Amino acid sequence: MTTSFPQQLARTRRFTLGLPVQPEPSADGATVLFLRSRGGTDPLTCLWALDADSGEERLIADPGVLGSDEGITAYSTDATGSLAVFALGGGLWLADASTASVRRVACGGEAEEVRLDPTGRTIAYVSGGALRVVGVDGTGDRALAEPEASDVTYGLAEYVAASEMYRDRGYWWSPDGRALLVARVDERAVTRIFLADPTDPRRPPRAIRYPLAGTANADVSLWLLGLDGSRPRTEVRWDRAGFEYLTAAGWDGHGPYAAVQSRDQRTVRTLAIEPDGGVRVLAERTDPHWVELLPGLPVRTESGALVDTADEGDTRQLTVGGKPVTPAGLQLRGVLGVEGEQVLFTASEEPTETHLWAYRPDLGPQKLSDGPGLHTGVRRGGTLVLTSRVEGARSTVLRDGRPTLTLTSYAELPVVAARPELLRLGPRELRASLFLPTGRRAGDGPLPVLLDPYAGPAMQKVTTDGAWHEQVSQWFADQGFAVLVVDGRGTPGRGPLWDKTIWGDKAGPALEDQIEGLREAARLRPGLFDLDRVAIRGWSYGGFLAALAVLRRPDVFHAASAGAAPTDHRLYDTHWQERFLGHPDEYPEHYDSCDLVVEAPKLRRPLLLVQGLADDNVFPAHTLRLSHALLAAGRPHEVLPLRGAGHRPTDEAVVENLLWHELGFLRRSLGLE
Repeated sequence: MTTSFPQQLARTRRFTLGLPVQPEPSADGATVLFLRSRGGTDPLTCLWALDADSGEERLIADPGVLGSDEGITAYSTDATGSLAVFALGGGLWLADASTASVRRVACGGEAEEVRLDPTGRTIAYVSGGALRVVGVDGTGDRALAEPEASDVTYGLAEYVAASEMYRDRGYWWSPDGRALLVARVDERAVTRIFLADPTDPRRPPRAIRYPLAGTANADVSLWLLGLDGSRPRTEVRWDRAGFEYLTAAGWDGHGPYAAVQSRDQRTVRTLAIEPDGGVRVLAERTDPHWVELLPGLPVRTESGALVDTADEGDTRQLTVGGKPVTPAGLQLRGVLGVEGEQVLFTASEEPTETHLWAYRPDLGPQKLSDGPGLHTGVRRGGTLVLTSRVEGARSTVLRDGRPTLTLTSYAELPVVAARPELLRLGPRELRASLFLPTGRRAGDGPLPVLLDPYAGPAMQKVTTDGAWHEQVSQWFADQGFAVLVVDGRGTPGRGPLWDKTIWGDKAGPALEDQIEGLREAARLRPGLFDLDRVAIRGWSYGGFLAALAVLRRPDVFHAASAGAAPTDHRLYDTHWQERFLGHPDEYPEHYDSCDLVVEAPKLRRPLLLVQGLADDNVFPAHTLRLSHALLAAGRPHEVLPLRGAGHRPTDEAVVENLLWHELGFLRRSLGLE
């Protein structure tokens, strides 16, 4: 049976199933643990180990054998890397890579956020909002910190930390395994949001705590907890009123540390934490717009040098000991780890590519990857796992003096072969990808145009990694469109000045760049684009941009498909929205300028609104309010509600048929049927 691309996209979960992920070398570099399912359509992720000498892969833990219909989503190891723990179906499991054995560890409740202490003696986990510990032999299970109320938790990251700050952890072990640094999160002051299933009126609505822009954040504090009771429970004391965001924390050979940020996000302080809970400032960063947070920072080298970042002119540089150590023009993307004095990081010289780099004081920065694509990696014990994404992902295991090995991938190859042409458009050199129908010949007539952007500060779509969204763009091109993807101002990878141009206005510059990209591409390819039939589609911020395009510029855009579009930015979270628009009480005009509901009466073109009814990121209220305003203004439009779908639909039938529905809408709206 022939599989269509929409079917394949759905069944492979956007080609992620069967890929090896989360590789982690052992301390001696002899073994690499990783997660992977057994096939390109198999959702049950297993724990595997690669022998870095022989190249043999061994299955360590199979959820199916362990009686679970869920996959392993994450694991944690001890300092040696030979013992690993993970949660599965609420249970706690311990695996030994040296013997390829796994056993269940009895625990005092449904376990999440499982982490093994560095010495391999004790497992910490969160259950019912309490932080608990248990010995690896299943003895001594007890709570170290229990919530005082139903909206208080210990050991979990709050919503904005996990979603916007790259901090998905809520506790950190000391290197000797005798104490923990623990976040207490009190959400009692955070706005309650209710999500109902309108397709089942018998089901009560689900309540969540969500900090809407301009409203109260969770109250986050840090505590030092001793494992054996010899250390008194100690609160970490910093100016929490002035710095309410905990952006990062950790515990290394020099003690515990944390990074905190002001509500306006213009100041970040890195703090050393003393045994009595006092703090001293290690570094402070400021910015007139916002201080950009990067994954993996801050961290310290073995000698205690602080590794961080600084914006110098138009370059985001890596700093060690307060001094920039990377050159102008090399944009730091994130730090992946520190081993001794060596820092492993990712950076971009060209925004469509991201490469793996290493810095050593005696050698300076060295590039470890080459060729197009997005490259990342992990290094430990002399073993480097280099993961390169270009027309699929490939993870290569490199050891000095040893043959190169590759972690086997079972991911399916797309039935659509994307063939983007990379362009630089206009005076801003906007990065763009152009997709044309397969088999199109020179001299064929002009094509209707489909813009397919995200174009927001969270993500690039114009890259050389062959990601799944390129296949989606190519699939639309093969249906008879010239598909143009443009990354405009505010998208990552172009430097601090490029980032900050959108402060105060998330609508105008982004829309201007889409129009400039379209016109410049048409100028470069005369006769290719039918500018009387131009559509735009997008999801999330891209959905906002698509709806904005037909509302503001119907002279350019003739139809739009907008999925999960944030129509009122006051309904999005504090940390994300206030970063770009400021506090809504202080800058109401910034929010008003991006409000699609206010612009609803302007609609003159066909508009399709797609919304997951279980979306807890961009709530259904966004789409419903815009639809109501459109109807009140007498503006015809279409709404496609997706039952049970979150922010990114996963149901196979929904994912597959949504593409066909969008295609039909676009053809109909442009008069192509």
